[in-house]
Amino acid sequence: MIIGLTGPNASGKGEVARYLLEKGFIYHSLSDILREEGKKLGIEPLRENLIILGNRMRQEKGPAILALCAIKKLSDGKNHVVDSIRNPAEIEALRGVRGFVLLGLDAPVEIRFKRGLARKRPGDALTLEEFIKKEEKENRSNAENQQLKKCLEMADVVIANDSSIKELYKKIDETIKKA
Repeated sequence: MIIGLTGPNASGKGEVARYLLEKGFIYHSLSDILREEGKKLGIEPLRENLIILGNRMRQEKGPAILALCAIKKLSDGKNHVVDSIRNPAEIEALRGVRGFVLLGLDAPVEIRFKRGLARKRPGDALTLEEFIKKEEKENRSNAENQQLKKCLEMADVVIANDSSIKELYKKIDETIKKA
């Protein structure tokens, strides 16, 4: 089984990935591919820089480039989780892999903003207004850019991550059983 994760900023993708890792899944992140490329180019791994780099890579090498890099790392007969899917072309490429299921995570913007504040990542928004503006910027309809809303709409299953971690884990387990 290959579970892809998509959803807006601070919706719980990382938490789901950690949980699946504990269940024996092999972890892959499209953002890690960007971080590796950014390191080679001497780019500081801030969210804004990674977005720019990802958009540039999609423009130069095609909108599915990050997914194609991840697909090379998937081994048959193993369970994998692919995190940080942010472009519809990435989803289409991954749908070509047998056993792929796209899991979308979402939560109200206020909850996600508070989570973002709590994790204290460099470059994250410090006000709700700034958080919303950054999110709008990440949802442009250009084929090479991030399109988080569109990706969420393409999900096979969407989990509302608006309560406890225990409840989130329960929803993940139910989703895995059905897949």
